[in-house]
Amino acid sequence: MSKEIAILMAAGLGSRMAPLTETTAKPLIRVKGVPMIETVIESLLRRKPEHMYVVVGYKKEQFSYLAEKYPNLSIVENREFQTVNNISSIHAVCDVMRTADCFICESDLYIADPGIFDRNLTDSCYYGKWIAGHSDDWVFDLNRDGIITRVGKGGDDTYNMVGLSYFRQKDAAVIADAIQEKYRHGGFEKLFWDDIVNENLDRLRLVIQPVNPGQLVELDTVAELAAYDPGYAAYNHREREQS
Repeated sequence: MSKEIAILMAAGLGSRMAPLTETTAKPLIRVKGVPMIETVIESLLRRKPEHMYVVVGYKKEQFSYLAEKYPNLSIVENREFQTVNNISSIHAVCDVMRTADCFICESDLYIADPGIFDRNLTDSCYYGKWIAGHSDDWVFDLNRDGIITRVGKGGDDTYNMVGLSYFRQKDAAVIADAIQEKYRHGGFEKLFWDDIVNENLDRLRLVIQPVNPGQLVELDTVAELAAYDPGYAAYNHREREQS
């Protein structure tokens, strides 16, 4: 297996999960007793990555314990998280992206099946969940050979983004170079890092790694959290009464 690293994006405000996120950074909210980010970290450890980098911003101090708990983990601060979109989190780690094959993971996921990280990943890829019918979320267009031809919002009968991706070193370097070029010329403030991937698909070869329902769970609101973890049911009931 080639040298691998992992980048975990944990800088966001998590405003859709308010009021829980008024006191706790969203990736640290416990689901079935475990902080969401730790389900990602523990799953990644199955691959024995050389190093993991957690990019923090909002309530950054709450993440410091992770560097003590996991010896091969570093905390990286995104100082722009309040004024620049999530391209800023990847910009903060562009230099390390060039050093190895690289996972890029959102940290506000609950990984129910760590086995999704056991796959033999020979190509750069996004993990994706098939959605029949129309979706307004981030989706992928594929050609007849299964190569991604568009990364963007809105599509029909296709794979949806789930917050996990993997880039071989040469492709990670392409993305890092393109992001740093954006920073040199300005006009990047509202961009998602996936926009940069989309702009450079002619220089990349990306495929889909399918994720089955239930293997990982994206929880964006208190209602979704309560539906998945009964421990929050009473809390969600109080929120509905107050709204």
